[in-house]
This record gives sequence, C-alpha cells and structure tokens, in this order.
Amino acid sequence: MPSDDLIELMVERPAVGGRMIGRCDGRIVLVDGAIPGERIRATVERTNRDVLFARTVEVLEASPDRRQATRRRCGGQSFAHIAYDRQLQLKGAIVQDAFRRGARIILQDVPPVLPSPETGHRMRARLHVDGESVGFFEERSHRICDVSDSGQLLPQAEELVSGLSAESAALAAAGVRSIELVEDLAGANRALHVAVNGSVTGAEEWLRGARLDVSGVSVGSRYGRAASEVVVGIPHVADRLELFLPSVRAVGVRLRRHPHAFFQANRFLVADLVSAVAELSDSGPLVDLYAGVGLFAICVAAAREEPVTAVERDPVSVRDLAANAVALDAEVAVIRVSVEAYLERTETLAGSVVVVDPPRTGLSREVLTRLTRCQPRRIVYVSCDVATQARDLRTLVACGYGLEQIRVFDMFPNTPHIETIVSLVPTSALAPHSP
Repeated sequence: MPSDDLIELMVERPAVGGRMIGRCDGRIVLVDGAIPGERIRATVERTNRDVLFARTVEVLEASPDRRQATRRRCGGQSFAHIAYDRQLQLKGAIVQDAFRRGARIILQDVPPVLPSPETGHRMRARLHVDGESVGFFEERSHRICDVSDSGQLLPQAEELVSGLSAESAALAAAGVRSIELVEDLAGANRALHVAVNGSVTGAEEWLRGARLDVSGVSVGSRYGRAASEVVVGIPHVADRLELFLPSVRAVGVRLRRHPHAFFQANRFLVADLVSAVAELSDSGPLVDLYAGVGLFAICVAAAREEPVTAVERDPVSVRDLAANAVALDAEVAVIRVSVEAYLERTETLAGSVVVVDPPRTGLSREVLTRLTRCQPRRIVYVSCDVATQARDLRTLVACGYGLEQIRVFDMFPNTPHIETIVSLVPTSALAPHSP
C-alpha cells in the first residue's frame, strides 16, 4: 500500500511503544493518535511487510476518554489526547500483553499502575541545541520544540531553558549540541552539563559569562564521559536519603548526582520506586548491578545493617556512587567494572538478593547466562522497557526462576513509557498463587 493512502479502521488495543492496533483488509495497522474503541480515518505513513504504520487524521467515532491535547507533542507525549485514568489502564494492559507474548507469563489481572501528577514531574532532561532554539525533540522527529509546551518541567526550569534558547545561536557556534539538566526533588537547585563537539573552550567562555539560575555547570566533550571540567559552582544536586526511603537510619546523609549520571526522572514517584525495591529485596546481602549513583544500593544500605555491593562502570556515575558510599557509615562495596566482568569472576550469589536496573536494551545474553549460573536467592528486575524485560524474563523463567510480584509506575505521564519492577525467585520457592 503506498504511503499517504487514507484508511478507515476500528482501534482494538494498545501496543508497546505508544501506537494502537487495528486492522485493515486483514493487515495489522499500528496507528498513532487513537484510543481503543474508536473508529478513525488515518493516513498510512509507511509499511513494514504486512504491518501498516499510520497516523490518525479524523476521529469518526470518538472514545469518551478522548480529551483535547492542549500541548504540542513535545517530549514524546503520544498519550496526551487520552484521559489520564485511561492512560493508566492502557499501560497496565500493555504490560499484561508484553508478558504474555514476550515472556509467556500469564498475569491473571491487569496490573495496577501507580499514577503521577501530569505536570512538573521531570527532574532530569536532555535538551538539544540547533542554533535556533534549545528544547526537546518533537514526537518521532528531530525538530526541536519549546519545553513550555510539554508541561513536564517546573516553571523555574522552563524559564531557564527559555533563556538558553534565546542564546542558542551562540551555543551552537561554540559547538554545543546538547545540555543535560538535573534538579533536586524540590526543584530548588539545578545543575547543567554541556556537551560539545571538539574543543570546550568556546562553550567555557560563553558559560562563564552567562548568568544562569543554577548551582553549577560542567562542560565536556560529547564523545568522552570520563572527562568534564567544572565551569562554575557545584555541578551536581543532592537530596537527603530519607526523602527517597523514610526508613533509613542515616538521617542527614545526602545522595548526590551529576546531570550526566543516570538517575530516575520522576520527582513524585522516585521514593515509591525505591521503597518498592527495598521491600521486594527482602533481607540479607544485596548486590546492585547497574548501580548508577547508588539510588537503590545506598538507600538500602542506610536502612539495614547488612552488606551491599554496588557494581557500576560508567565513570560519571561511579564518581557519584563512590562519594555517596563514603558519606554513608555502612558497609557498601563499590565495584568499578562492567556487570559482565563482575559476574564472570563471581562463583556464586547464593543467599544474596540481586537488583538489576539495566539500560533500555535490557540484559545481555552474557549477563543472563552468568547471573543464573550464580543462583541468587532472589532477583529484583527494574526496567524502563517492558518489551526487553519480558524477553529477559523468558530466559530467566527457562533457567528456573518464577515471577513472584510485579509493580508498575507511570514515571512519564502522557507518554507510552512504563517503569516496571518484578521480583523473581527459584520456582521451588514460589508461592502457589503468584502471578
């Protein structure tokens, strides 16, 4: 079917990635901008074998859950036209379907999704620079759009980005291609990391003369994460551990992170996420693979008098992780190698709980093989991509683990992104009525 043809179809159900599924002349259609139960007219954008990719151009029979999307699709908001309660239902259904198809795990009920306020939730953001503006990418494009159209940032952060956008020509001339922003939980402090092509000299000169409402700025090469130079102030933010996990005993200790270190983005749900990991981790020695700055490892160590091992190789995250571990009067071993290298030299993890929070691509085949060989007592798998998580769960189940519990979080309202946590135990230890 040629591109730009118009088709009519009934929308059946959601798919992983944000599009909805319908059928036209026996062919599957993945359509953008629709809601299950609607009859729509759509334009075909491209084809891939027997699957059509289409975009809604007219709603012929609207869902009662359709709402006016007042904000542009800035920052990936492909669910913005759907009432928020229905968004949560759809995300739960996506998880249920992904587990059935990808992991061959049948969830008897659609898992509930923990909601988030729809605006001001992001405390981390990657901004792009093109010489004309600074902002997010529009949905499925590389066109930069105004972040104030998304509502994802707090007003103070939007004002900061607006000021940067006004200087986008100078930033682009200095080689700046992206800017990473991080805030503390309250949004009272923020820091920037500026990534440049080539020499950092031009960006340094501009930033030293700029008046920005930030605690600090660092600048570094776009191609090297290990080296970055502080330009002004304190180039990271920090929050007290008890704000992430109320049961911590180390009151007053702070968890720091730089803008270009990995950290959870939703300020409203991050404490719920940490609490869920702590609860599902049970007790005993804990090994946190892909530890980042130590969000899980440091908080759990501060709440228990049990050893914690944190494995991370990213140089920026390791720097924060090591500083956070030193600040905590608890037994935290920081291992600065890849997860693959750590598991290769580890003979057994019997008796330990392993937390994995891998990148969106999921666990490598090597990690899956070595992790199951080490036979941890429990695996707590945190994921921002339910499709790759389901793929990995299929392997873990085949190696003798069973799904014990699942939690789902709406870390990015109005987008198709889903954060899931599952706990797995050997099938011999699985309760009869687990999911």
